[in-house]
Parts: sequence; C-alpha cells; structure tokens
Amino acid sequence: MKISIVTVVYNCVNTIRGCIDSVLAQDYDDVEYIIIDGGSNDGTVDVVNEYKSGIARFVSEKDKGIYDAMNKGVRMATGDVVGILNADDFFYSNDTLSKIAAAFKGNAQLDATIADIVFVNENNSRILRHYHAKKWRPSKFAWGFMPPHPSFFCKRRLFDELGYYKIDYKIAADYELLIRYLYVNKINYQYLPIITTRMRMGGVSTKNLNSIITLNKEIKRACEENNLRTNFPMIYTKYIFKPFEFLLNNQ
Repeated sequence: MKISIVTVVYNCVNTIRGCIDSVLAQDYDDVEYIIIDGGSNDGTVDVVNEYKSGIARFVSEKDKGIYDAMNKGVRMATGDVVGILNADDFFYSNDTLSKIAAAFKGNAQLDATIADIVFVNENNSRILRHYHAKKWRPSKFAWGFMPPHPSFFCKRRLFDELGYYKIDYKIAADYELLIRYLYVNKINYQYLPIITTRMRMGGVSTKNLNSIITLNKEIKRACEENNLRTNFPMIYTKYIFKPFEFLLNNQ
C-alpha cells in the first residue's frame, strides 16, 4: 500500500530540511513524497534539490495560496492513502507511517485515521502542548474543535469523490474539508492512539488577534455551509479549555 505525503512550502529555508529528513527517515518503504513550493526565493529550493533522489515530485511555481498548493499536491499523488506534512513540521518518530499503514491494511473498510500531535518550541527541545484526538467526535465541529489536521490520513479516492480544499478560505479550509468528510459524509475513520506529528508553535491560524478572528469566522462559515448549526459563543468556548492542554502537558 503506497502512502503519498504532500508538503507545501514557501520561504521556509530554516525548517524544510528537518521536514524532509523526517519523511525520508521513515521505516515504511512504500512512500511517495511530493513537495509543492510556491516560488520561494530564500534558498528553500536549493535545499529541496539536495534531496532529489528521495522526492517523487517537486514543483516550484506561484500558486493561489496554501490550499491551492495542497490541492495541487494531492492531484499529483498516486498513493492509496494521502497525508499532509507542513514545511515547519516533522513526523514524531521514524515508524509513524508504518503505524498508519498497518491500520489501513488491517481494515479494508477504513477511509481515514486521526491521531494525536504535539506542539514544540522553535528548536524542538521541548513539547509545549499535546493535542489529543481520542475524545473528539464529529459533533464537536460546532464547538470549534477539529481533529488535528496533520494527523489526518485518508484514502486518495475521497478527494475525487467528496472534493478538495476550498481555496477561497484563508485559514480554515482544512476545517471545512474535515466537516465535509467526517460529519456530512460520515466516512469510516478510526482514532489511533499514537502521536503522528511534531508542530512548531506559531502557525498562521494563531499568530495574532486578526488571524484568530479570521479563523473563527471561517469556522462558523464552514459549519453553515455544511448545515451544522453553531454560533460564535459556542465556537469561542474552546478557548476556555485550550489552556488545560498546556497545563496537563507540564504535569
């Protein structure tokens, strides 16, 4: 069973090497690695070219944003299963994809998997937050909660059947896609009690107040477009619970 990993990148010369290394270090041998670059001019392309032998497809050109780039990569994918690994992130361990593959091989009816991820500091020396998906349910979309997108691996055919990322979203197209797949179409997913990904803190969705406001507006829009009733008070209650993820990790 082939797994396609898609990484989208734009001017991430300081982090892309670690991302690529984590993919090429996987002990699962049937991996197709696709990198979509948005036309970087900071040396990112030079770094990627050092790894040509381990990369199945590499494209560097202007695009319409991160979700357009993701769609481009998914359309190129020829694997049975697709996962997204952002340029600032890396797999938690060298057997991550082996564990994902085992889940799909063990259940022919499985459409997708979700799992846990951790957020780390800039130099990956400390875990700051543990993002659990064990108790997540599709009904929680209305309350602003989604399973961690980097832990989401799904059958490649779902994109053709259920649609791709909507590129008119700035931040929350992944939220909308997961609502469409997991809540509306009720695909057969399984929670895996593993950590798939290390993410650096400070992503685009939380970098400042305007980003947080935009994110939650798009979450509300995503729910409404998929006939899931919600409102801003429901969505913003998630910020009451998020600090506990940091406190529990420190304990």
